[in-house]
Amino acid sequence: MHLMKNKLNTITQTNFEFPNQVDVYHGKVRDVYNINNDYLVMIVTDRISAFDVVLPKGIPYKGQVLNQLAEKFLKATEDIVPNWRISTPDPNVTIGHHCKPFKVEMVIRGYLTGHAWRTYKSGARTLCGVDLPEGMKEHQKFDQPIITPSTKADEGHDEDISKEEIIAKGIVSKEDYEQLENYTRAIFKRGTELAAERGLILVDTKYEFGKKDGKIFLIDEIHTPDSSRYFYADEYVHRLNNDLPQKQLSKEFVREWLMENGFQGKENQTIPEMTTTFVDSVTSRYIELYEKVSGSPFKKDDNTNPSVRIQENVLRALQHLG
Repeated sequence: MHLMKNKLNTITQTNFEFPNQVDVYHGKVRDVYNINNDYLVMIVTDRISAFDVVLPKGIPYKGQVLNQLAEKFLKATEDIVPNWRISTPDPNVTIGHHCKPFKVEMVIRGYLTGHAWRTYKSGARTLCGVDLPEGMKEHQKFDQPIITPSTKADEGHDEDISKEEIIAKGIVSKEDYEQLENYTRAIFKRGTELAAERGLILVDTKYEFGKKDGKIFLIDEIHTPDSSRYFYADEYVHRLNNDLPQKQLSKEFVREWLMENGFQGKENQTIPEMTTTFVDSVTSRYIELYEKVSGSPFKKDDNTNPSVRIQENVLRALQHLG
């Protein structure tokens, strides 16, 4: 069997065997097939994770939403930096260059929100070697966006790290790191402009880069609600001035539902039942996210037999690569 799906035809598990396949990596949401160490076939499934746990049911069309948003934003930034994407042969699939990833994530923040705010609130005035001014409040905009990189520790957790440490430890060379910084600022600027056209604020996000044949590529997905935080622009100032929570466009609502039902990913906690009504509501929210962020209507793809569809589309695309 190539792919498992539940009654809602969600893509929850894949097990393909493509020509010249070397290996496959099953992540929380994406399954990545290595073709001859030259190309990657990334299948964005309908799995959904929260608190580092993959939930038991998939969300119909979630993978399509994320993959097609990533395609849009990769296309919209390819004049700034080359990216790994070669083609999007299927609503859930991107095929691209196999790059050797840099072992650092480039996190860029335009606002004092999330992890940056929690660090600031604890009394720290430095984050990843970046000095933070006194007297800021939650969600306040920085004078200039700050880059707060993180690196993967051996046990898999993200850890804050400074530019100086990255270079001193030889994780990334000085020359390459400074290029990554330049790319990060330029892509974030473009993302900010695109968000503003949609009445949104791109608050913070992360980018991953890799190298192939000595050339730096932007890899993975960018500017989707799974990797980025958006605020609604029209309410931002009023909410900031009145110390109100910002209206966000992200998958935060899933985490909130889990917490309301007693689950935060801790030991001995049980994942609450995902009713059909709840699953349908999450699908609706993801489609709403797509349409708000992209400015385009979402067209549901035929999901009657996604296994056959994906296999046929990928095989056709791989033949074109030779």
